Amino acid sequence: MFQLLEEASRSNAIDLALGIPGAPVTSPALIDAAGQALRGGRNQYEVLAGNPELRRWIADTLPAPTDPESELTITVGATEALGVAVLSLIDPGDEVVIFEPYYENFVNTVVLAGGVPRFVRTHPPTWRYDPAQLRSAFNPATRAIIVSTPNNPTGHMLGATEWAEIAELCERWNVVAVSDEIYGGYTFTERHISVVEVPALRERSMLVGSLSKSHAVSGWRLGYLRAAAHLTAAARQVHATLCGGAAAPLQAAVAAAAALDPAVAGPTDDLRAQRDRVLSLFNAAGFRCLAPDGGCYVMAGIPDPADEDSDSLARRLVRQAGILVAPGSLFYADTAAGSHHVRVAFNRTMGFLDEAGKRLAAFHDPPRDP
Repeated sequence: MFQLLEEASRSNAIDLALGIPGAPVTSPALIDAAGQALRGGRNQYEVLAGNPELRRWIADTLPAPTDPESELTITVGATEALGVAVLSLIDPGDEVVIFEPYYENFVNTVVLAGGVPRFVRTHPPTWRYDPAQLRSAFNPATRAIIVSTPNNPTGHMLGATEWAEIAELCERWNVVAVSDEIYGGYTFTERHISVVEVPALRERSMLVGSLSKSHAVSGWRLGYLRAAAHLTAAARQVHATLCGGAAAPLQAAVAAAAALDPAVAGPTDDLRAQRDRVLSLFNAAGFRCLAPDGGCYVMAGIPDPADEDSDSLARRLVRQAGILVAPGSLFYADTAAGSHHVRVAFNRTMGFLDEAGKRLAAFHDPPRDP
């Protein structure tokens, strides 16, 4: 992927691969509050657990009662929240169940902790797992399961039946569920169900959240980890070792903006129009796209899977159309399993997508590279 990114940068390709938000627009209130916090002297360390006002605000936005003092920690983005969760749970040799396709950092973080990933494949077009395969992945060595809902890259949201199956297995095997819900503000079909709404998982779960996508502040690196008090106590020890806390003025800025305007608590753009625009563009170009339940990605089937794989198609799109997408091979342990799909990000402005549409419409099928 790094080589593809470099080639895309040299050719000024339109980026539909990475989830860096072009939409929604960053709230001017957040930007103003950040400037005020910096000028007002909020430039030193914050308390380890995070700005108290920010923790109280986030706790109030969660769908289950959360004690901001003992159950919520502000982290350096969702990436650190995930790392803190895994490192506080996993010892070398412990197994972690991960649904496939997956967000790459799930696997990287487990391996960094010395854990062993156990993959459970989900299948298009619904991107659901086989319950029998999920049951067979759990054993006495299993310490955690990592889920993403709405899922990156597929957009699938876990429903009540799936959560019940996961909860039953976690109880049976004494397993903690780590749930990445950073796209929970973007749902298009059913209501998003958070791990903290599942009674059996409320005390054996760690919820990973972030403001990066929902508030278009990915560069601010503000995430959070919600867990029961005993899990939070261990997580905060790892958090202190890893970084000692997130940026104080930016935490203060979000807390101040939220206090002045409760509307800042939610995304300003639901991305439905962008989702539908990308579906229309790529289906018209011969891709096989189904509308995702939530999130900001479409997992698109490539036009001619018998003749070309996702890596080759991604390179051709960059070179011949100036469009960058993520090859499906990035999201599987067996890269060949992702050869028939590419991931397309749609959290962009409509003008950006219109330009992508013009380039995609002009994309033809020249002879294959030798």
